[in-house]
Amino acid sequence: MASETVVTFAEPLALLAAAVIAVPLFKRFGLGSVLGYLCAGLAIGPYGLGVVDDADRVLHVAELGVILLLFLIGLELKPSRLWSMRRDIFGLGSLQVVLSMAALAGIFALVGYDMRVATIAGAGLALSSTAFAMQILQERGHAALPFGRRAFSILLLQDMAIVPLLTLVSLLSTRSSGGSGGLLGALGEVAAIAGAVGVVVFTGRFLLNPAFRMLAGANAREIMTAAGLLVVLGAATLMQVVGISMAMGAFLAGVLLSESNFRLTLEADLDPFRGLLLGLFFIGVGMTLNLALLLDAWLLVLGLALATLVVKGVILYVLSRLFGSSNADALLISATLPQGGEFAFVLYSAAVAGGIFNANLASLLAAVVVLTMILTPVITMAFDRVVTALRERGYAEEFVETFEDARARVVVIGFGRFGRMAAQMLEAEGIEITALDNSAARIREAAKIGVKVYYGDATRADVLRAAGCGEARLIALCMESPKVMHKAVEMIQAEFPQARVYCRARDRLHAVELIRAGVDFQIRETVESGLVFGRQALLDLGTPPERVREIEADVRKRDLERLDLEVKGDMTGSLELLAARPNKTTGT
Repeated sequence: MASETVVTFAEPLALLAAAVIAVPLFKRFGLGSVLGYLCAGLAIGPYGLGVVDDADRVLHVAELGVILLLFLIGLELKPSRLWSMRRDIFGLGSLQVVLSMAALAGIFALVGYDMRVATIAGAGLALSSTAFAMQILQERGHAALPFGRRAFSILLLQDMAIVPLLTLVSLLSTRSSGGSGGLLGALGEVAAIAGAVGVVVFTGRFLLNPAFRMLAGANAREIMTAAGLLVVLGAATLMQVVGISMAMGAFLAGVLLSESNFRLTLEADLDPFRGLLLGLFFIGVGMTLNLALLLDAWLLVLGLALATLVVKGVILYVLSRLFGSSNADALLISATLPQGGEFAFVLYSAAVAGGIFNANLASLLAAVVVLTMILTPVITMAFDRVVTALRERGYAEEFVETFEDARARVVVIGFGRFGRMAAQMLEAEGIEITALDNSAARIREAAKIGVKVYYGDATRADVLRAAGCGEARLIALCMESPKVMHKAVEMIQAEFPQARVYCRARDRLHAVELIRAGVDFQIRETVESGLVFGRQALLDLGTPPERVREIEADVRKRDLERLDLEVKGDMTGSLELLAARPNKTTGT
């Protein structure tokens, strides 16, 4: 039994150990985590030490990391924002695929391959790796910059292009059936794709929010996580059934949930899975590099890899400039996207099945793809230095933040009566807020009056980070539970020290605890209403307004003095102040 356990966990242990050792070392030397994962896979894979002998099995599981990556990217893109990117997606992206495919096919034809082989080989290398490029962009903090958004637009079109490219493989295949129903078959495929997209859109628009509200009422975090994974895998599998990439299905599901009240919780729950599985994907890619083949045909593999990097880099640079990118941004785009991608493996497998080329050529092309992936992080680091040098000499523009969309950021946590009133004050001044609550009922009530409130747990740093607390100037804690607020205050002070913390206190004891905790501002929920109530009563009883203002100021002053004494632990002094009566008018 013990030996079975050792055998069962040998491969997972090797994968985890390789990642834990290699990635920190590579990051320490400034080489990035992606290259660390690749080399870890190469070391333990079938062409290295042979600890793990089935790279395909690892890649099959790790593909979920790419799927989750696209889903989380979709969560960040509201449909309106996606529509605003249409020029880059369909214009720049389409031109990049077509021109890169034509240029690379020409190179393969010059090497001596026939046009069918050259076309499919060039098509596979024209597609970049979404997983690699987005990991590099996010790791370096570039994903939200203009060139990062433009690079993502290109990647998105490439993901869409896999469907027509697989159709092209079928048309060029020597083993296709070629029946008379080809047109009807094609129309049937289009109808199936349209139907699948319709199902995903309908589900995302009308069914998911009510379903998540019901699950939120169960107060079981693990069920919300399971539901999120079910949505991602369900959409991805449905798209795969009709011939669209699973990643594209996950992306579509993410976009449809981008305006959901539960977006932040989904993002926080699924992001750890994405990071771990994406790392596993990179390890799997490293395991596929056939060192024997690389050594036998090293000149051809290296030549094709360098040609791919140069051709795609030049095309990306020129097109980016034509579409309005600065010199520096165009250089960085060309350095981020020149590699072959994971969809090349899918395309080449289909080409082998269709008799377009043999398995040996597919292995050689796979080696070219992996080599371009390995070289990409090195190229990116080199181009960073090139761009810096060009900027110093005035040949490339410095990035200047326009602050076009920048406004004071406030996160309001707890959207009951108190939080709603505070939010109204902030929004009246045009201050952007993000509102969170853990009550599905309050979220639903807010939606009825047109207010967007996200579902989220105030004690989870990952949820608050997804809500923007890392950039917030002020975090307003308006929830009812002092226990939850205490945990939230401790976590916010540790994780988001740049933000001022404002708190709603339930009573005097809670206010004292908050002051001792070091919050920037606290207010007891009944103080202002009690003072306004008393002020109006005095006025109705005939007290002169000047005297009412004097009494109110004195009550406020003594209340603050009492709080100060209670914070210091002097309860006797506080009670003496409470027993004293407000000063009577002296007639002065």
